[in-house]
Amino acid sequence: MMVAEEKDEIKAKLKEIFGYSNFRGNQEIVIQNILSGRNTFVIMPTGAGKSLCYQLPAMIKDGLAIVISPLIALMKNQVDQMNAYGVNARFLNSTLSKGEITRLKKDCVAGLVKLLYVAPESLNKEENIEFLQKVNVSLVAIDEAHCISEWGHDFRPEYRKIKTMIAQLGDKPVIALTATATPKVQLDIQKNLQMEEADVFMSSFNRKNLYYEVRPKKETKKQLIRFLKEHKGKSGIIYCLSRKKVEEIAQLLNVNGFKAAPYHAGLDPDVRMKNQDDFLNEEVDIITATIAFGMGIDKPDVRFVVHYDVPKSLEGYYQETGRGGRDGLEGVCLMFYSHNDLNKLEKFNKDKSVQERENARILLQEMEFYAESPVCRRKQLLHYFGEEYKEKNCGSCDNCMHPRERFEGSEFVKIAIEAVKQTDERFGLAHLVNVIRGTEDEYVKSYGHFDLAIYGKGDTEDADFWKAVIRQTLIYQYLEKDIENIGVLKITEKGHAFLKKPHPIELARDHDFTTDVQDEESSERVVINSKSYDVKLFEMLKALRKKMAKEKDLPPYVIFQDPSLEEMATTYPTDKEELASVNGVGMGKVNKFGKEFLDLIQKYVDENDIETASEVVVKSSVNKSKVKIFIIQQIDRKVDLEEIAESKGLSFAELLTEMENICYSGTKLTVDYYIDEVLDENKQEEIYDYFLNSETDSIEEAMSVLADYSEDDVRLMRVKFLSEYAN
Repeated sequence: MMVAEEKDEIKAKLKEIFGYSNFRGNQEIVIQNILSGRNTFVIMPTGAGKSLCYQLPAMIKDGLAIVISPLIALMKNQVDQMNAYGVNARFLNSTLSKGEITRLKKDCVAGLVKLLYVAPESLNKEENIEFLQKVNVSLVAIDEAHCISEWGHDFRPEYRKIKTMIAQLGDKPVIALTATATPKVQLDIQKNLQMEEADVFMSSFNRKNLYYEVRPKKETKKQLIRFLKEHKGKSGIIYCLSRKKVEEIAQLLNVNGFKAAPYHAGLDPDVRMKNQDDFLNEEVDIITATIAFGMGIDKPDVRFVVHYDVPKSLEGYYQETGRGGRDGLEGVCLMFYSHNDLNKLEKFNKDKSVQERENARILLQEMEFYAESPVCRRKQLLHYFGEEYKEKNCGSCDNCMHPRERFEGSEFVKIAIEAVKQTDERFGLAHLVNVIRGTEDEYVKSYGHFDLAIYGKGDTEDADFWKAVIRQTLIYQYLEKDIENIGVLKITEKGHAFLKKPHPIELARDHDFTTDVQDEESSERVVINSKSYDVKLFEMLKALRKKMAKEKDLPPYVIFQDPSLEEMATTYPTDKEELASVNGVGMGKVNKFGKEFLDLIQKYVDENDIETASEVVVKSSVNKSKVKIFIIQQIDRKVDLEEIAESKGLSFAELLTEMENICYSGTKLTVDYYIDEVLDENKQEEIYDYFLNSETDSIEEAMSVLADYSEDDVRLMRVKFLSEYAN
């Protein structure tokens, strides 16, 4: 036991180095345990202060503390933090040059470094083990220890070799730390590190300040923009499944007026580092990141964590949501869920070994149960990590705030427990559902379970209903998981007592996401292709266009074309930026003609209490193709149009189509240099006058009047006319 003076010394160091007056949770007893030379296993949720548990002992003990960490980003972040506290911390990983590694090793041997963060791959190199054998090592910390377990959410084969590697450094105290470990993973970590005798310190997994919500993946971009507008200016993280989606969502957010940056393993390291630093330094509010790539950030004021795609496991989900509200203040955790995501993740596992595939499938199944279950989200998460949450209503998740209709379920629970009992507590959920429903598959046949009294007892309900019942029976602790045999369910003492003396139990049906969720792509087609515009507003806009055209002595189509008015009557733009994003408008036209249209739309919106574009419409980034940009640049340089067409393999007619599209999007093209070469002044004037007085810009109608001219000449003059009057 530590004497009072030693305790005081630890507290003094805490204040001196980190500026804190008191420890949080289990920190103090963990630190005392390490300082007394005991092997220590720490299970502490994200944001509860795990790092301090090895950083402070490293400062107090003589020598160099080695921290094994899987994430380069996390290493850099922690080294920067320790350096800011005036502690010489360094890292050894693949980002260092040979010269930097040589200097680092020299400093470590000289005793100048207190904390050395090492990637397991680096530790595995013989020359690094030899170097560390020359150093006075004070302790070894294994961060993210769940990476050891194939049942962990982020299994790393190199972690399996850690025990052998650190054994070569002599008998040093070891502290293994993880933020997420189910009972099965805990057992796995201890066995693999041969730390069965270690003292285990487990903190509560309950993050009281986090709000958990699951929404169907329907019009997701629109939902996301709305959600972010409610949290404008706050820091947040959005997790996506693929690098492509990370880039796409970052771009989408920037176009919609948010400050966002992407973060994934495929980015140039300098860009990735800059984006992370910008997020930490509040240059950007939102980081979009891949689920697969751990960000390793320690930012206390992340106010929301959004899972745009479903994570691979509940451990991953818990750890990622745990990045929210580390300062104890608001943290909103929103997940968009669809079966489609689960199917995608399942496909990613097809090249793995049979055992790995099965492990991944069970982890995905847990994710499915969590998303679809009507039970308090907090209760489910804590149950998953082996902790009981006794409150009936947490008041901080969607299932508690908007509970589903409940029904008396004691008979169903009784059937579920009986099924486990009669099959000798040797089977998992899927088989039990088949037995209860009387579904005779090969397993039911081979075990002869069709002869059981319970067989077919629940044939009036479907499989999803029984999955929900068994799952809730588990969460309410009448059944439990067998730690040694993954997937197998056993009866608890509480379950046996219930069979002897049943009592009322309230259950609820799962959320049915199959009816809510549409295919994301089909549900997110751009609004402007729809004909469901506001007819009344459209007519008002047309009348305004006609009035303005008369005043300016211009044909109405020069001001705005019909498709642009239709889009305005669909999206209700009420500021210059929103109007400029309407197809065929652009900022030039907004400045020239926009004010009266914006005033009309704003008045209409106010009078009719309408949701505006900023609330409803997801703006897409305008993607001027390389061809369009090339054409604009070449015309600016007064290059011959035939030459431009030829260099891009276009016919002259195709080039004109591209030029027309450029003009209708609000960009001016000055083509006089070419027109003056092919048409004399009188001919130009005749065609120009036609468009100035015509009610339509239709080429078919123009050709019926201008029969003496070629279609190419008429189209060219239309480009000139639109550029001069409309843009």
